[in-house]
Amino acid sequence: MTKIINVKRLPKDSGPAAWNEILSPAQDYPELDGDIEADWVVVGGGFAGIAAARRLSQLVDGARIVLLEARRLAEGPSGRNSGFMIDLPHELNSQTYAGSPEEDHTQIHLNRLAIDFARQTAEAAGMSRAVFNPCGKVTGAASERGEQHILSYSRHLQALGEEFRLMSAAEMKALTGIDYYRKGLFTPGAVLIQPAAFIRMAAAEISSRVSICENSPVLSMDPGAQHLLHTPKGKVRARNLILAVNGHIQSFGYFPNQLLHVFTYASMTRSLAPQELARLGGATDWGILPADPMGTTVRRISDYDGSGSRLTVRNHFTLNQSMEIGKKEIQQAARLHDRAFATRFPMLKDVPMEHRWGGRLCLSWNSVPAFGEVEERVFSAACQNGLGTVKGTLSGMLAAELSVNGRSPLQDQFQSSYQPRRLPPEPFLSVGANAVMRWKEWMAGIEI
Repeated sequence: MTKIINVKRLPKDSGPAAWNEILSPAQDYPELDGDIEADWVVVGGGFAGIAAARRLSQLVDGARIVLLEARRLAEGPSGRNSGFMIDLPHELNSQTYAGSPEEDHTQIHLNRLAIDFARQTAEAAGMSRAVFNPCGKVTGAASERGEQHILSYSRHLQALGEEFRLMSAAEMKALTGIDYYRKGLFTPGAVLIQPAAFIRMAAAEISSRVSICENSPVLSMDPGAQHLLHTPKGKVRARNLILAVNGHIQSFGYFPNQLLHVFTYASMTRSLAPQELARLGGATDWGILPADPMGTTVRRISDYDGSGSRLTVRNHFTLNQSMEIGKKEIQQAARLHDRAFATRFPMLKDVPMEHRWGGRLCLSWNSVPAFGEVEERVFSAACQNGLGTVKGTLSGMLAAELSVNGRSPLQDQFQSSYQPRRLPPEPFLSVGANAVMRWKEWMAGIEI
């Protein structure tokens, strides 16, 4: 008897995908209309899906590869993140981002492979530094507690043999233009990207080798000798399938009760006027990660057309196992954003926020991916544990390689022997997790 999987829910996102909104209108890709056949189908057009499709096009020259995106490219989580591609340990469940030395060495190696793949993509697509900027990252501390986090993390990096540089309050002001930060820690290996522009340009680069279909959500699928995927207006039949859908892997019935669906929130100003930029001072493009993982991330970015600069702030996390949020959650986060912006940028007190949004993260309780062959020739590249740009790229690359070449030592490094741990039952999970996050926010103090 044929096994039919009806997809339980389709992606829904609240607030605009701001990084996408500030760009010029995007190139259109057709909706799947009619019945087609392919060698590989990739479901999902974010960082994992684009990386999977690109890697497949390198491995299976001449094969027909189809990429299905439920909405428009860069409208989902890929157009909503903070745009950091981080090479070093960045464990969100940790107090100082770090894990054990052995695990961290492995993660650094894998993260750098992903960043190198992204760099190759950027070069092939002709991305400028406005889209892909290998400038490193800065972690900023605004409190004594934050300074202790930075010093602890610097000792861990020293033990790992990784390069870093501590920054004084004066250096932080020279970078940002503000007096808020007491200390900073610079590491050179990270990349700042304009995430929506990256996705758009990476998709355009592979579009001659990959058939991209937008507004083509998978409604159901029949796995078998030839997998059959149904969309609103068409069908795709293919021997191999990669599900690059992050948390929505559960909508296909895989990894039940094993994944945490966390939303984070951000706000972006309008383009700053010349006199406002003069009051702000500092460098033109930078990003500051908070010393406390629950703190506020801040970025200053140049508009893609070079007409001005904007500021973004991101903080606040909520667990929403429904995978949906509404205006209420965004309004609650907006109050935190406005406070964080006002305390950091008093010289810009009259500058309004133009965009506010929420973005989906997918984590597992034990911080392992939902990766691998979930049934014959169906491969999952999901659960990026809050690091969608790097982990998404990595899981997409490796899922493509797994589907073509089988297991390798590299995949064994990425996917440990552990599966995502089963979660506590509701309502204890949501009540407990959100209470812990509110407590951690309170403990973060002015790092928020």
